[in-house]
Amino acid sequence: MSTETRRPQIPPGPKAKLLVFGVAILMVLVPFLFWKGTWFGTVLSDQKLKEYLERSARPRDTQHALLQISEQMGRAERDLARRWYPSILSLTTHPVPEVRNTLAWLMGQDPREAEFHRALTVLLKDENPLVRRNAALALVRFADTQGRFELLGMLRPFTVVSPKAGLLRYRLKEDDSVDTGTLLARVETTEAKLYEVRSVLPGFVSEKLVKDGTPVKENQDILILSPSEAQVWEALRGLYLVGQAEDLEMIQQFTGRCAHFGERIGQQARLTIEAIKKRNLGA
Repeated sequence: MSTETRRPQIPPGPKAKLLVFGVAILMVLVPFLFWKGTWFGTVLSDQKLKEYLERSARPRDTQHALLQISEQMGRAERDLARRWYPSILSLTTHPVPEVRNTLAWLMGQDPREAEFHRALTVLLKDENPLVRRNAALALVRFADTQGRFELLGMLRPFTVVSPKAGLLRYRLKEDDSVDTGTLLARVETTEAKLYEVRSVLPGFVSEKLVKDGTPVKENQDILILSPSEAQVWEALRGLYLVGQAEDLEMIQQFTGRCAHFGERIGQQARLTIEAIKKRNLGA
């Protein structure tokens, strides 16, 4: 028989209980605050909409406002949404590309608005390729073919260049999936400064054009991205309406099974080819 005396258990004191309670609250509160800060489902008041459409507002708040207005447009509440159109149009030169990108998408929701049509032709020349592509897709809603070459560009590989001269260090492997903003590589300059190379488009790393650890020049081609399935899908849908006979050869390559793409891409490619041929026969 053991002669060891068992110590009586002392219940936790108020401080310990408070600490445990505080940790539990944080475990719930922190994810909630993160979710609330990134979720666009909160209904904004008219006052908040006005504040968020100011150029001084946080970009994510502006996107939130634009999304709520687009939902009004989608519910056929055009008169309710129209009062915000002047503020929307003032954002076409917003310095943040994510805002201009959302803006281009929203303008396509009202193809009867002439001012939106004019603004989209400006965004079609934007320095950011994602903004140009959304503008091209929106212009299709206006029965405008000006964005056709941009739609064809969505079917082509995209070449990424080095932002600076220096030593290149890749962060991804070939065939890796890439989203907008994904870190592709870093370039270390002779001054020991690091420059990040981030993707401006979604897709897949198709080919590395130089070896890892190789010195590169500023604006030198360093890798090729193949387009994402979503980009190809939207481009084919746009070309269904505005594509021309000379586009058929490029579209044809998507009729069979393609790596990274589902069957819907092949189906849409075939439908797009059929629609273009019918248009040319009726011309």
